[in-house]
Amino acid sequence: MEGCPVLEINLDKITENANRVVMRCQEKGINVLGVTKGFSAIHQIVTAMIAGGVHHLADARMENILELRKRDIYNPMTLLRIPRLSNVENVVQYADTSVNSEISVIAALGKVATRIKKTHNIILMVDVGDLREGVMQEDVLDIAMKIQKIPGVKLIGLGTNMGCFGGVLPSVGNLGVLISLKKTLEQQMNYKLDVISGGGTSSLLLVENNMIPEGINQLRIGEGILLGTDTTNNRIIPWLHQDTFRLSAEVIEVKDKPSMPMGERGKDAFGNVTEFIDIGTRKRAILALGKQDMYLEGLFPLEEKYKILGGSSDHTIVDITDKDTTINIGDKIFFGLTYPGLLSASDSRCIEKKFKGRGYLSKLNY
Repeated sequence: MEGCPVLEINLDKITENANRVVMRCQEKGINVLGVTKGFSAIHQIVTAMIAGGVHHLADARMENILELRKRDIYNPMTLLRIPRLSNVENVVQYADTSVNSEISVIAALGKVATRIKKTHNIILMVDVGDLREGVMQEDVLDIAMKIQKIPGVKLIGLGTNMGCFGGVLPSVGNLGVLISLKKTLEQQMNYKLDVISGGGTSSLLLVENNMIPEGINQLRIGEGILLGTDTTNNRIIPWLHQDTFRLSAEVIEVKDKPSMPMGERGKDAFGNVTEFIDIGTRKRAILALGKQDMYLEGLFPLEEKYKILGGSSDHTIVDITDKDTTINIGDKIFFGLTYPGLLSASDSRCIEKKFKGRGYLSKLNY
């Protein structure tokens, strides 16, 4: 794949990020699930996370979980997306735990688990305001009692999702709802719940500020370990590395061109109408990287004087006018990635992956 865009991955810094997150959470009695979906569960990155102290893995795609199992990664695994009814066989066979909100799916998981003589762990998801998955708070006790009666499954705890749909931030109040529900269930059912899963990277701010409610004992961390950022809270996490991933693309044209298109205009190839401002002639570089390769809005130039003007299916156009040095055909332009950018770049077969840093290997058991 010579000449294609390259995603450079610093494994040692990912290991360090994982270790820092695990250590800080352990101080609060919190177990970290390392979320692998953000990089399509590329096994080199998974092993870097494990080397950093992440024991329990989690992913939203059964396809990723199956691939990790094929690569002899046998760490406990949680399926983070509500199981498809059509896929309960694989869920029970390859995932130790799944998050759930539909009793019919849980019953189907139980049937499979009973047949193959396994016990499948259930985390019941509760909606505390973000309005993605989860049962309503007033229904938790009733559903928990139903789960308790289903052979083959074990209700191990409650969980919630924050920030991913409604952008609701985790707080002492909404996470405290889980703690209150846990106490109610344990009293009413005479049954101990081992896990209270209080969200993901956005909950790390509460950990940092010593505000995480006592009793939250699991967080599902992906973005923080991978990028050292927290999109929901719109911040860089100061005690983590941000330079873990870098994407480069080759310059295939450099021209001085007007900043305003000429002629009658319709929509672009993706059905959008773009507004342009006339700022005169600008020097522009076209890169061999387009929307078919990845989600371009998930990129930002590492050179502050560059500006991404837009892109098509095959090209990205960058304003390089204010750069002090000359850019030539064949040069590379480098970008950092946001979490959505990392999602798409990791999954793209048009982007080569290159790994930097091997020091973490000495920490592994194999």
